[in-house]
Amino acid sequence: QVQLVESGGGLVQPGGSLRLSCAAEALILDHYAIGWFRQAPGKEREGVSCISSSDRSTYYADSVKGRFTISRDNAKDTVYLQMNSLKPEDAAIYYCAAVWHTAAQTMCAQLHNNEMDYWGKGTLVTVSS
Repeated sequence: QVQLVESGGGLVQPGGSLRLSCAAEALILDHYAIGWFRQAPGKEREGVSCISSSDRSTYYADSVKGRFTISRDNAKDTVYLQMNSLKPEDAAIYYCAAVWHTAAQTMCAQLHNNEMDYWGKGTLVTVSS
């Protein structure tokens, strides 16, 4: 059974860092674009950062540019999101998703949630002093 499993969330003070991981089970990530999305209470889910399968091009939402870095290790079937200089407005449930051979910007900024092939269950990030 295919699963995406997120980990690495937690409580961090403003200005702190976290690294999220998205591990794929029963799925070879080489052919999938992977994205990180987040949803805060009362808000719609938004694309934070995505990475394509082929050329490993990346996309970042304007709100996280320069602070977040997405990377993938296909040998480990894992994608990471390094989050630095965290702000209270970054607090949300972070989900990873996978979609077959799609450009990073398309995945993050154009596809609807139901167009993703797989979703993880999410990991909670809280940013508070």
